[in-house]
Amino acid sequence: MAQKTSIPKGTRDFGPEIMHKRNYIFNTIREVYQLYGFQPLETPAMENLSTLTGKYGEEGDQLLFKILNSGDYLKKSDNLAKETSSSLTSKIAEKGLRYDLTVPFARYIAQHQHEISFPFKRYQIQPVWRADRPQKGRYREFYQCDADVIGMNALFSEAELIKIIDEVFQRLNIKVTIKINNRKILYGIAESIGAPEHFKTLTVAIDKLEKIGIEKVFEELKENCVPEEACQKLKPVLMFNGSLADKTDFLKSFLTDSETGLQGIDESEEVFRKASLMDIQSSMELDLTLARGLDYYTGAIFEVITTELEMGSICGGGRYDDLTGVFGLKNVSGVGISFGAERIFDVMEELKRFPPGSEQAIKVMVVNFGQEAEEEGIKIVQKLRANAIKSEFFPKPAKMKKQMNFANSNNIPYVIMAGEEELKSQKLTVKNMETGEQQKMSLEAIIDQLQ
Repeated sequence: MAQKTSIPKGTRDFGPEIMHKRNYIFNTIREVYQLYGFQPLETPAMENLSTLTGKYGEEGDQLLFKILNSGDYLKKSDNLAKETSSSLTSKIAEKGLRYDLTVPFARYIAQHQHEISFPFKRYQIQPVWRADRPQKGRYREFYQCDADVIGMNALFSEAELIKIIDEVFQRLNIKVTIKINNRKILYGIAESIGAPEHFKTLTVAIDKLEKIGIEKVFEELKENCVPEEACQKLKPVLMFNGSLADKTDFLKSFLTDSETGLQGIDESEEVFRKASLMDIQSSMELDLTLARGLDYYTGAIFEVITTELEMGSICGGGRYDDLTGVFGLKNVSGVGISFGAERIFDVMEELKRFPPGSEQAIKVMVVNFGQEAEEEGIKIVQKLRANAIKSEFFPKPAKMKKQMNFANSNNIPYVIMAGEEELKSQKLTVKNMETGEQQKMSLEAIIDQLQ
């Protein structure tokens, strides 16, 4: 009996047509990164668990995919009944799949610090894995497209990354809002409501505001022992609306006694000021409810949503001041962003924003007429390729219907026929597969037109 074929939930296969569209997104992001001076980098799919754990908060640690050790991995655990999941994991799994690209990047920086010239600007486009519940726009295996500047604490870097976000989405023809906040503002809020010791709890809960609503956020805070009085003081902050100036004025009043919070306001104003000099086309806003629950963020944080449909965040990032410190490289500041390629793909599909031809691998197919014409057909397709035209030659003589069906099924927009009559006249027949229109042209004219 044949084995039933399947793939794990939260993962997907990508056929050629989809891959061409995905590569259109990756290439667009890559071109912008390179335009702004970022250099390519790749890290392994798996890291030591000691590298990954403790960097994403308790919830993040639970979503790490662990890899079983090779060989008899239970040899060290004689009495399994006495083991907890935590103690057993340390004995049977030493490695895990990367959860994001930022922590492996920090590990790379610490490991190769003597080979790097700071500030170091890198981009990285690779898959990551999270043991999350699969749903629309959320997968267990997905690509991130990161850019980071490390070894520089100048707020110009934040503004430049905002410009990169803007330029990518302008090129992809997606209207977005770039939401900006600062973790120092959030810590100042925690101080001002009398709950600085609950800062992590507050940020994790606030980060879920759009998903679960404000009442559920307060339920979660109370379940985690945040005092009722603190929750009541927090409510007007989360519900405050207004312009950038309104929000800034409100925060300066609310955070009067928090030095950290006031520093966060100053940094945010500076980021907005510098970004305003860069001709940003997208909408920007100071979002007081933006928290980003990852523990390593320490300053400015970003999140991007499209204003054209409901999808959730399609890009995010922020400042992390000492992520490399846990790997032995102290006092190195970094800031980065990450585009969510999967969600961007879903947005572009739903909005029909992929340009015509972005799903095509082959632009033209040369028909194989067999015998003497076959030799000329091979020469024609090689000349097309020499002129950077993606071309295909049907590999063996076959009925015309079969060859045309092949062209249609592979979305090849043009077919060239070079039979006995065409070779004598030196005028090849070109068929537009979408309209059915046929023209007789020289090979040179065909090349000019296709280019």
